[in-house]
Amino acid sequence: MSIYREYDIRGIYEKELNEQSVVRIGYALASKIEGEYVAVGYDARSHSPVLFEYLTRGLNAGGKKVLGMGLVPTPTNYFTNYQEWDGVTPSASVMITGSHNPSEYNGFKITIDKAPFFSEDIYALGRECEAMDMPTEVERDVTEIDAVSRYIDFLVNEFQHLKGMDTKIVYDCGNGVAGVVTEDIFSRLELKTKGLYVDPDGTFPNHHPDPSDEHNLEDVKKLLATDGDIAFAYDGDADRIAVLTHKNNIKGDMMALLYSMKMDKPTVIGEVKCSQVMYDELTKRDCNAIMYKTGHSNLKVKMKETNADLACEVSGHIFFKNRYFGYDDAIYATLRMLELVHDGIDLDAQLAALPVVYSTEELKVETTEDEKFKIIARVKEMLENPPASFPVIKDIIDVDGVRINFEKGWGLVRASNTTPVLVTRFESTDANEAKVYENAVNDLIKQAKDTLK
Repeated sequence: MSIYREYDIRGIYEKELNEQSVVRIGYALASKIEGEYVAVGYDARSHSPVLFEYLTRGLNAGGKKVLGMGLVPTPTNYFTNYQEWDGVTPSASVMITGSHNPSEYNGFKITIDKAPFFSEDIYALGRECEAMDMPTEVERDVTEIDAVSRYIDFLVNEFQHLKGMDTKIVYDCGNGVAGVVTEDIFSRLELKTKGLYVDPDGTFPNHHPDPSDEHNLEDVKKLLATDGDIAFAYDGDADRIAVLTHKNNIKGDMMALLYSMKMDKPTVIGEVKCSQVMYDELTKRDCNAIMYKTGHSNLKVKMKETNADLACEVSGHIFFKNRYFGYDDAIYATLRMLELVHDGIDLDAQLAALPVVYSTEELKVETTEDEKFKIIARVKEMLENPPASFPVIKDIIDVDGVRINFEKGWGLVRASNTTPVLVTRFESTDANEAKVYENAVNDLIKQAKDTLK
């Protein structure tokens, strides 16, 4: 059951994701889909085509026909749900990807009726698979579709106004699947680009495809210093982006502030890890700023519920409903950022004008799957009557873990939905206070853990 996660299914190839488990996943998933067709694509990992065949067997056995799109970025997979293919619109899509996990991992991101399939639906699917016998094999039913060309054509058409812009662009695909589409898009828009590690290679020979880790940005930073005005980097399946200038590594919450400048009083959703600066600045601009749970599936659902224009995670998931479909797409986000530059917006100047705050990166506290949510519950109890030495609390937001608002900043502790850790983050207008908040919350976590022993 450990492969059935909050937002997707993910595990180690052969050990956890093998013929037995994946065929059953396909068969059980077929029963959750009302329509006849399921679009399936995969990332650059060497075992992704094998898992495609296993999953197809299960889906076919469950009475579904597969639209096979081959090697694609995750956003291209999402894109298929909004397209008609020879008179057929898929009722669901599955992306076979391990995202930014090490090369031995793989998994499935599932969309049904244009909505994420996640949380209890995935857990229930897992329980069903565990109790199931292998389904009887039927004749293979796969129709190949060219989703990549359709996706490229769409983006090139949408961003014709960028054609031939002077900005020197460098980018790093990390040997993930972004390279399947970036070369053609940039070439057809006649952009001045230099790419690193563009060829998909699921062994990731140059660096790990996770742009939220500064170490993985070293090569593209060097290229930016000598040959570029702006840089982009992508994760393994191209649904997360890093944006770099000569002065800034622009995190997802600050990207949202920049993107929103060209929108008319948008509704913008951020996760609980986003800077207070983002929420305050959006409010100053008469935008509707909503704080919500971390997780791409959670944000997509909240966007649909609130009809939001934009959503973001600090890690670089950027979701556009404004002029787009409402899912996270790092390639589309690249073009929207270039659009800002094209329109004369000085990204560094805009960021420099914001209030100065001191923020930590995500800090992880090791724990266990069994204890992580219990610790959060205990921390909430302790905050009702905190120690005398604890910083003064203004209010508490508990939409996802605990975000404690102090007089000069905030601290967050939440349980990761994908790993056995607690995630913390701290921010203040005063560097010393940020450390005070960090130490105070960490002491509270330690006390909470001790009470569970």
